[in-house]
Amino acid sequence: MSLIKFVTSKTFLKQLIFAAIGLIVFVFAIMKWLNVTTNHDQKIEVPNLEKMSLADVESKLEDLELNFVVIDSASYNPNFPPKSVIEQSPEAGDFVKEQRKIYITLNPSGYADIEIPDLFGRTKRQATSQLLSIGFRVSSKEILVKDIAKDVVRGLKFNGKELKMGDKVPKNSMITLMLGDGEGTGRYKSATEASN
Repeated sequence: MSLIKFVTSKTFLKQLIFAAIGLIVFVFAIMKWLNVTTNHDQKIEVPNLEKMSLADVESKLEDLELNFVVIDSASYNPNFPPKSVIEQSPEAGDFVKEQRKIYITLNPSGYADIEIPDLFGRTKRQATSQLLSIGFRVSSKEILVKDIAKDVVRGLKFNGKELKMGDKVPKNSMITLMLGDGEGTGRYKSATEASN
């Protein structure tokens, strides 16, 4: 039997039809199986976790059969309660499947401590600029001390306590400059210098 007669024979055409039907059934079965195993039609709306505590987040996501991963935050945001959610991914309102991980960023419990630089002998303008650039606030009410130099830094104060170079103070703290009044006859001595 020649190839052309075999290809045009009823037996070959029947086998070809059976193979096509079998392939269609197989593809349909695979698609159904994938829909069931991947929860294709399932949609869970991601809740808004902003400003929620970790315990509240855990409870809320557990009810929705979602997981979460905590990402540390580097900067404190005073507009959010300490240790509450400040960011989340996916965002609130997005749709996900069950057991999806929600990545959350927590607000630290406070500002990070920053080391006080050596500002002794700097001008008021230089010291103010440096303090602002590293994250402090500078009080508009300076403390004038008897010193030969005018508007030269002779110390720093935070909450009434005199600071030394290397002391650590929370970022965003209000620092008060101790400046020479230009009317003294010598250099001002700090409380720690005077006690030595």
